[in-house]
Amino acid sequence: MEEKYWKVVCGYGHVGQRNEVSVARYLVTGKDAKLLDVYALASQMPGVKHRGVRTAHPISKEAYIKGKTEEKNNFYLQKLMTFQEENSNQTA
Repeated sequence: MEEKYWKVVCGYGHVGQRNEVSVARYLVTGKDAKLLDVYALASQMPGVKHRGVRTAHPISKEAYIKGKTEEKNNFYLQKLMTFQEENSNQTA
């Protein structure tokens, strides 16, 4: 299966009134995915503000791999994922 790689910059909320943190996310889709498909996918990711997708564009597989490494080192995403895990454990 062929894949398409994307860099999507999303605005995340809950960092103060009218403030946000912009974070680059790296996504992989099927080769037939269009920009609007990626926009819809990214806008439904946890923590992304309403109308929070700032930019999205296709990238190479090498850029995707490098970007996923950067995601793992992103402090804001680490905290977001930790918070989600804690909440899912409390509701279970």
